[in-house]
Amino acid sequence: MFSNLKELIAVYAMPLPLFFIFLGLAALLFFSGRRRGGLGLGVLATVMLLLAACSPLADKLLEPLESRYPPLQISGEETWVETIVVLGGGWQPERGGSSLSRLNESSLFRLTEGLKLLQDFPQARLVVSGGSRLESMPPVAEAYAQAVSELGVTAVELVVLDWPTDTASEARAVRDLLDRGSQLLLVTSASHMPRAMAHFRAVDLDPVAAPTHRLVNPGVAWNLAYWLPTSQALSKTERALHEYMGLVALVWEH
Repeated sequence: MFSNLKELIAVYAMPLPLFFIFLGLAALLFFSGRRRGGLGLGVLATVMLLLAACSPLADKLLEPLESRYPPLQISGEETWVETIVVLGGGWQPERGGSSLSRLNESSLFRLTEGLKLLQDFPQARLVVSGGSRLESMPPVAEAYAQAVSELGVTAVELVVLDWPTDTASEARAVRDLLDRGSQLLLVTSASHMPRAMAHFRAVDLDPVAAPTHRLVNPGVAWNLAYWLPTSQALSKTERALHEYMGLVALVWEH
């Protein structure tokens, strides 16, 4: 029940669905005789959507999440890493082509970062995670495993966790897999890392963060185009809101 509610909120509490909801309410108000209220709500909905699609606001929301954990610095002398955990994302199994080409952007960045870290720590085992809420869709962990094989990475102990469907269950699955005191690197998108680390610490694990897939460029030069609404900025706003709501939901997940 909680999982279904969380999924509904994650889908409909986003700028674009809220825009259409408010627009529908505005139309009802307008055609029921309350024209001023309907027009006001319609204007408010439009302004909110335009602001959500502007890069300055999107970056302002996303940057605190992405900067919480800096990129992992490897000196080349570390030998302590026993496990590299790559968290699940999304993929499109019906797209065709190689498993790598069917991973979405977040999953692709996460897996390639995990494989890069495997070169730095060849003694480590690689754990790929991610289930599916739909019976008709294979789990993303399976796609990860296929992609690893297609890339020719054979000299590795690969563990596939194909049943966890959210970050909380991924943390529990990794905890049940590892020996107490095991040292691990946690790989996920930079914006997702604060929530992922909180979930892992809630189950008494203390991973080292290895964030990837950063979307905010702090050194970008602001110009007119930066202030214009874009679908890319809207996507960043949605990602930030999703993570903030996920951090709030932590209270009920452990």
